[in-house]
Amino acid sequence: MLVETYLRYRLARGREKVELAKELVNELARHSQREPFWEAVRELGLKPERVKEVMLFLEEEGEIEIRRSSDGKRLWVLTLRAIRRNPVKLDRWLALKKQQRK
Repeated sequence: MLVETYLRYRLARGREKVELAKELVNELARHSQREPFWEAVRELGLKPERVKEVMLFLEEEGEIEIRRSSDGKRLWVLTLRAIRRNPVKLDRWLALKKQQRK
């Protein structure tokens, strides 16, 4: 399912692309507690680079904010775990961002 969603994401344009990316990130957030995470992603049929690409796209769109360490490195898994722990907060934040754009 994740591979199909990723392929649809790659072909999509506009708002549909954002929605597919959010769907993909939410699904990956459900698996964020598995260790090692990137190995679990490979078992699901995706490459880590593709996951990072989708997350960067959502960050560019202002939909999520990727956490960073004190030295500036991106904390991919911690970001997914935060989304998993508190999806309601994320949904409210996304709704607020949409209102600010209008």
